[in-house]
Amino acid sequence: MTYSPHTDQDRQDMLAAIGAGSIAELFADVPEAVRFPELDLPGPLSEMETLRELSELGGANANAQASPIFLGAGAYHHYSPSIVNHMILRGEFLTAYTPYQPEISQGTLQAIFEYQSMVAALTGLEVANASHYDGATSMAEAVIMAVYHGREKRRKVLVSPAIHPQYRAVVRTYTQGMGLTITGDEDPQATIESVAAQLDKDTALLIVQSPNFLGQIEDLGGLAEKVHAAGALLCVAADPISLGLLLPPGHLGADICVGEGQSLGIPLSFGGPYLGILATKQEYVRSLAGRLVGETVDSRGQRGYVTTLNTREQHIKREKASSNICTNQGLMMLAATVYLSLLGKHGLKQVAETCYLKAHYAAKKVGRLKGFKLKFPDVPFFHEFVVESPLPAAELNNRLLERGIIGGYDLSQDYPSLKNCSLFAVTEMNTKEEIDFLVETLAEVAHD
Repeated sequence: MTYSPHTDQDRQDMLAAIGAGSIAELFADVPEAVRFPELDLPGPLSEMETLRELSELGGANANAQASPIFLGAGAYHHYSPSIVNHMILRGEFLTAYTPYQPEISQGTLQAIFEYQSMVAALTGLEVANASHYDGATSMAEAVIMAVYHGREKRRKVLVSPAIHPQYRAVVRTYTQGMGLTITGDEDPQATIESVAAQLDKDTALLIVQSPNFLGQIEDLGGLAEKVHAAGALLCVAADPISLGLLLPPGHLGADICVGEGQSLGIPLSFGGPYLGILATKQEYVRSLAGRLVGETVDSRGQRGYVTTLNTREQHIKREKASSNICTNQGLMMLAATVYLSLLGKHGLKQVAETCYLKAHYAAKKVGRLKGFKLKFPDVPFFHEFVVESPLPAAELNNRLLERGIIGGYDLSQDYPSLKNCSLFAVTEMNTKEEIDFLVETLAEVAHD
C-alpha cells in the first residue's frame, strides 16, 4: 500500500490557481540543464516495508542505548525516568509549542512558570525566561542583551577560549553585521585571567564557562568584581547537572547564566532538539529575550498564569524588541520541568555526585595506563577529563568503535595544541563494568 497526498486533479487545480499551465512551466526559471535531473530512485514501498528498511538503516548507527558511550562535549547521556515521557504526552500540554493564546494554555503556562522558578533557583539568579532553542542560542542572546540594552552602547564582547567552540561560532554568526567585536579567544591557551585583562570601557560582556569545554572547574572568585569595575556584565555558561554540586553562578556575582538543558531528562537524539537556559538579575528583566510567564489571580480570585513579558518583535515594535527569536523550546522545557520536579534538589545533587565520582574513578584508571596520561592532572574537573594517548584521537576512536565503545571527543579539531588528546565524559549511566571495559580496551588498542 502506498500513499500520495495529491491527485492529478489537485495538481491541476493548484497550477490553475497560480496561473501556471504545467509543472514544466512552474519551473521554467530554473536552468534547463539542472531542471529535472535523472534520479536513480527505487520504486515505492509499503508502510511495512518502509519501516523495516528504516529500522535496518537506523540499526547501523552506534547509539547510547546499545553501546557504552564516553562522548560528551556538550551533549550527555543521562538517565531520564520513564514518567518524563509519559507526562509530556498528556493532553494538557498539547499546545506546548507556543502559547499564542496564553489564557487558554494554562497547562503550558504553569509548566513554564515552574521551569522558570527552578532555573532561577538552580542558577542563583532572580529571573529566567521560558527557554531558548539550545545553549549556543542562549549565549548569543545574552550577548545581544548586554550590548543593546545596557546603559552605554558598548561594542566589545570578550569570550574565553575554553568556551564550547560551537557556542563561540554561533555567537559570531548570530551577531555578524551588528558592528560588534567578539574577541579574547584568539589564543586557544589563554586563561580567564588573561582574557579579563582585556576589559576596557568599550567592553559590554565577558563570557566564561565552568565547567569549561575541557571539563575543568574554573576558579571564578573575584572575577565579577573585576568585570563590574570595568562597567561590563559577566555571563557564565554552566552545565545544569553540575549545579547540583557547584556554587551557582549567581552566587559568584554573575549577571547572566546560560547553558544547555539537554542533561535535564532530554535524550541525546543524535543532536536535538535541545533546550537553551537563560537566567539573569531582576534589573535586566526588560532586556531578557523571549517570553516570561508570571502568576496572578483572575476576577474570581483563582490562581492563573499569564505571559508577563514578551519583549520580541511579534508583540512590540520591532525597534524596541530585545530579540526576534520567535519561540521557546516548549516541549523540551516541559521535559526538563518534569525531570527537575521528580529529582528535587537532593536527587539532582545525587546525580551530580555520581557523575563526579565515576568520572574521577575512570580518570584515575586511564591515567595509569602505559602510554596514556591525564593532560591536566592538577586541575579540578566535574565529569569530563582530557586524556593524551599514544595515537591520534580519531584513530583511537575507530579502534574503540570496532570493539563496541563510543569513545571521547577529538580535541585536536578545535585546539591544535591538544594533539592526540581526547575529551572523555562519564555520567551516572556508565557502570563500573563499562568503565573497566574501556580501560582494558584502551590498553589493548593503543598498542595494536
